[in-house]
Amino acid sequence: MKSDSVLDVLIIGAGISGIGCACHLAREMPEKSWAVFEARNDLGGTWDLFRYPGIRSDSDLYTFAYEFNPWTSANAIAPASEIMAYLRETADQYGVTEKIHFQHEVTAANWDSSKGLWSVEMQSSNGPLIVECRWIFSATGYYDYNEAFRPDFPEEREFKGQVVHPQFWPEDFDPKGQRIAVIGSGATAITLVPALAADAEHVTQIQRTPSYILARPQQDGFAQFLRSILPTKQAYRAIRWKNTRLQRYFYRFCQSFPDRARALIRKSNIKQLPMGYDVDQHFNPPYKPWDQRLCAAPGGDFFEAIKDGKASIATGQIDRFEADGVRMQSGKLIKADTIVTATGLKLKMLGNIPFKVDGEEVDLSERFVFRGMMLSDVPNMAFAIGYTNSSWTLKIDILCRYLCELIKAMDDQGQTICRPLEPGSKMKARPLLDFDAGYVKRSINELPKQGPGYPWEMTLDYLADRQSLKNRPVIDPALKLSNPTDIEAIEVTEAA
Repeated sequence: MKSDSVLDVLIIGAGISGIGCACHLAREMPEKSWAVFEARNDLGGTWDLFRYPGIRSDSDLYTFAYEFNPWTSANAIAPASEIMAYLRETADQYGVTEKIHFQHEVTAANWDSSKGLWSVEMQSSNGPLIVECRWIFSATGYYDYNEAFRPDFPEEREFKGQVVHPQFWPEDFDPKGQRIAVIGSGATAITLVPALAADAEHVTQIQRTPSYILARPQQDGFAQFLRSILPTKQAYRAIRWKNTRLQRYFYRFCQSFPDRARALIRKSNIKQLPMGYDVDQHFNPPYKPWDQRLCAAPGGDFFEAIKDGKASIATGQIDRFEADGVRMQSGKLIKADTIVTATGLKLKMLGNIPFKVDGEEVDLSERFVFRGMMLSDVPNMAFAIGYTNSSWTLKIDILCRYLCELIKAMDDQGQTICRPLEPGSKMKARPLLDFDAGYVKRSINELPKQGPGYPWEMTLDYLADRQSLKNRPVIDPALKLSNPTDIEAIEVTEAA
């Protein structure tokens, strides 16, 4: 079945990026037609998919929430339930909910230069559907929703208990009275340990190498003060101004003075842990601060679980699984009734959707990113990747505002096709995500590339990106604007 209408913008995914893009279009370009197509049966993306105990943001919600819709909860670091409520409220407020088509999984996208349109194929609950559009905004993020990273552990079948991955958390799981081993050292593990420890007999975090963990207040006292004396929107702007700069300065401090940053974090950890705790074994990562994302412990909950004796850490290599737990290479047995494999995620760029331009499949690994949101030689397609060193949504707001400005500028010039020109073989390529996380390193060769500088780099500085949006021309020299008639004329000339 083929839809009769042609959309100006087709948004793939109803997570925080897709809803953000839809709101920007509704606010800034109300005359444009758009719709959101979501494979699952609810909005929220990551925040609806993951259901493990304690799931929450690592970023403060005053910067993780949208710039145009204030975060009003008292919690600066909030659980998924509050984030979902905020997303629903935002989608309703800006008329997005009624334009989301649930259970519509996009399976292919084909660009036709002669028409200047994308033909997007999808499977819906009513069967196959094809929708034509002028622009695609891929808001699928870069996680694989269907498959997680799951290493094979020696003798895993010997274990008599339950093995659970956080991405596929069983609804009926009851930690009460259980001994639980959580394998992993990233944000998911740091969230799970105190959440499970509240009811479990004991939780042991098993980590090959430690991560940097910082206790952070659940609530922001300064934010609460501002909200008590200023109108909601003014207070929100002031809090975002403060928090974005603190994020930036702390990241730069860690990058510029890693030894001092390490010492500062170590001092904080010592203060949070029991007297005499072996900080150097369990809280001493082999990499520099912010080579990987720092983990947050809201209210110091992770450290409290250790101090209360409800949780402990085992640092070292796993030798094998046994019937009643995990045997470490040191010989120690971590007894467990349930093992949680918080071992990471898999990347899947653009939802693993095959894109074709005039019949030729787009090889992502051969493309360069333009302004962190488009691909070289791929017309009228933008995608959403947020910051890795700050709140994801700060970047999404920038990308969506630029997309709206670009479409407006094209309308003013009477052009409908926008193609970032291939920068050429002389430009030195760098990995798309200059980040040392395991899930990035495992997939880096499958991702697009970035260049050494503007506009072919994946920038990580929100304040610099804001200035770029304000001061740099919307129609960059690297963009080729045209119309379908221009393309047809060129083809006729070449044929003659």
